[in-house]
This record gives sequence, C-alpha cells and structure tokens, in this order.
Amino acid sequence: MTQLVAPPGWPREVRPPGAPGWERSATGWLLDICPPEFRSYPVLRRHDVVLARFAVLHVEACQDAVKRGLSEARGVLRDVTDLDTVESAVETYHAESARLLAVRRAVGLVEEALRGRRFVARL
Repeated sequence: MTQLVAPPGWPREVRPPGAPGWERSATGWLLDICPPEFRSYPVLRRHDVVLARFAVLHVEACQDAVKRGLSEARGVLRDVTDLDTVESAVETYHAESARLLAVRRAVGLVEEALRGRRFVARL
C-alpha cells in the first residue's frame, strides 16, 4: 500500500494526494480561496487543474495588491486618518502578506499534485 504524504505547507482542508476524494476536497478548497464568481464558470468546476492555475494567479494578484498597498499606505492614508490608524493599516498589510505567502505555497502544492506529482516522506 502506498503511503499518503502531504508535504509541509499542504492545506489542512485538503486530503493528502492519493486519498479517496482528495481531488474533490482540493476543488472545494480552491473555490473557497477564489472570488465567489469563479463558482459560476463551468470550466473551473469541471477541470480542477484549470481551477488551480486560476487560483495561483488570483493569489499572486492579491500578493501584488498587498505589496502596492504597503508601499503607498503611509503616503496615501496620512491625509485621511491619524498616524496610529496608518500604522495599524501597515501592520495589517504585513499580516496579510504573511498569510498570502502561506496560501501561495499551499495553492502551488495542490496544483502540482493535481498535475500528477506525488510527494514522498523524508526521513
């Protein structure tokens, strides 16, 4: 029997590659992290690898938006709110950046598994 291996960074919500129903759990998770509109596109609901590619690009776009927001936050927000709020916004951008980094890794791993990659346990 083959050992089921989920690599570090694999999303908790997705069963390990090769487990019964793992693709279904992957599809549900991918749809949950994408914009709700993605559920209305038949190609994304029928082809999990295509959905995974869309999800990767969506998360990368979110990462770009956070980088831009962080680079502009102090200059753009200082005229509309107090310094403490600006600093809270900057902290929020940093937290979101860290979260998205983990999500990007997870989405990438799911995409690789959907494309057929199998992970092996390391000693």
